[in-house]
Amino acid sequence: MSEPDQHIQDLSRPIVRPPILYGCSIALGCALQWLQPIHVFPTTMQVPIGLPLLMAAGVLFAFSLREFGQANTPVRSVRPTARIVSTGPYRFSRNPIYLAFTMFHLGIAVWINSGWLLGTLVVSLVVISFGVIAREERYLERRFGDAYTDYKAAVRRWL
Repeated sequence: MSEPDQHIQDLSRPIVRPPILYGCSIALGCALQWLQPIHVFPTTMQVPIGLPLLMAAGVLFAFSLREFGQANTPVRSVRPTARIVSTGPYRFSRNPIYLAFTMFHLGIAVWINSGWLLGTLVVSLVVISFGVIAREERYLERRFGDAYTDYKAAVRRWL
């Protein structure tokens, strides 16, 4: 196998970059909410639930990135993974960054009381589960073998 072919094989190749997916999903949900509002939450829930979800998402995202930095492995899927990260939030979830994106999306949905954002979140979760995480897991199993299989058996995909 030539060097460029090896590099292609050594990546998870998600169908979409997760920040782009969640960003577009949030933008679409907000636009639809602006055009044709669908309110689903009691107004008394909006700030007390939405704001803490947003803050928790930010904290989880920051801690998750820190663990990747300390492990000296890239976060972005355009470079090969150097090692399995199993510290910090990765002790409880194999995908805390995607969990943070999901919490952020849900926090906005609750805060602005948007049924549209809930709908776009469901679509995002399907795409993330099958078009991103499933591909990443196959890649990590190829790259790390039993070490990843053992980690996968010990730590849940989401929570």
